Amino acid sequence: MRELAEASRSLAELTAAQSVCRACPRLVEWREEVATVKRRAFATETYWGRPIPGWGEEEPEVLIVGLAPAAHGGNRTGRIFTGDRSGDWLFASLYRTGLAARETSVRADDGQRLIGARMVAAVRCAPPANKPDPAERAACSPWLSREIALVAGSLRVVVALGGFAWQALWPALQEAGCAPPRPRPAFGHGVEVPLTWQDGRRVHLLGCYHPSQQNTFTGRVTAEMLDTLFSRANALRSL
Repeated sequence: MRELAEASRSLAELTAAQSVCRACPRLVEWREEVATVKRRAFATETYWGRPIPGWGEEEPEVLIVGLAPAAHGGNRTGRIFTGDRSGDWLFASLYRTGLAARETSVRADDGQRLIGARMVAAVRCAPPANKPDPAERAACSPWLSREIALVAGSLRVVVALGGFAWQALWPALQEAGCAPPRPRPAFGHGVEVPLTWQDGRRVHLLGCYHPSQQNTFTGRVTAEMLDTLFSRANALRSL
């Protein structure tokens, strides 16, 4: 997987290479089972059932990194955070803060467009119970590293949605040419870490609680918290 990722000279090549990835047997079995059995509400739909590529601007100033596709969200629609409850919260906030053209993201051809931003998952396949294991995160790391490297020239802000994405980002950022601080800062909502690329440019890493149903139902994440975070990301990208 690392050789395939590193050989990809463009985002299109990276998308093509990862689309046939079968490195993690547990994830391959689950994504394909879900795509075959389906949920009753989506019984007539054809599920994507493959690794989910990043999407958005090809020269983004803001990179939003999530955990993994939802079984009946991204794994169904082929676009991360599209067609699931987390995406409902996320895109509504991105729209309010000027980073998305529409307040909803329901399917891959719905006209949604990210503004100055790109969205990726740390793990590209839907995991059982929404919980990839550390080995699966490590196996998927080359795809994330290469995607960051391909867009690094324009990046100003990276937003980690949740602690899993926060941990996945450190090796990926380092491989892409960004010097990590020592010691690594702990994850938290609103944590802001200035980083430096090898060429001296600065990029800001922001921590954001994941807009999962568990977090939104309990009030750990509110619309105001998301709006404040993404307003900050939008402001930083123009500095």
